[in-house]
Amino acid sequence: MDEETLTVWLDTALLMLGGFVLMSVLMMTMLNPPAESKEADARAPGNVVIEAQWPDGIDVDVDLWVQAPGDVPVGYSNKGGEIFNLLRDDLGRISDATELNYEVAYSRGIPAGEYTVNLHMYRGDPSTFPVPVKVVASVKSSPEESTRQILVTTVELHKENEERTAFRFRLDGKGNLESGSVNSLNKPLRAAAK
Repeated sequence: MDEETLTVWLDTALLMLGGFVLMSVLMMTMLNPPAESKEADARAPGNVVIEAQWPDGIDVDVDLWVQAPGDVPVGYSNKGGEIFNLLRDDLGRISDATELNYEVAYSRGIPAGEYTVNLHMYRGDPSTFPVPVKVVASVKSSPEESTRQILVTTVELHKENEERTAFRFRLDGKGNLESGSVNSLNKPLRAAAK
């Protein structure tokens, strides 16, 4: 074998070996995917769910505001924080294909501490006042657990620009409601979000 043929044969053999090694490494990652950590499960969306619903068919814009421990208030003008996201901002009949009136916010994770849930009457016809708004707080501690309702209340809003605290409550890091922690002492959230 002459020197030129040997060089071509060695180059071809090394390229084939490199290709084989690359394919082997890529296949190994597909055969044995890394296990998901429990920390990722704990931060899956929907650990704390806050829902607000008012009578269907009436043209009023009620805004849900929520605040998790150590986070910024989340509502129509700030739809996401580190913990909560507002998933639906209902404007009444404006840009709405249904007669349903509701807003919902979901959390990622359940940090221990105080949670605040407020309602704000952004826009409404005085002939519809007072507007009763049902507020529900639910918790799902792990992906295997079903969502469990922890608080329900109804708040009446009487005029435009009124902001009322539906409830404030404390959760431990496992999503358990701390005994004696529920109250409705007013804590404005809209002004804090600006």
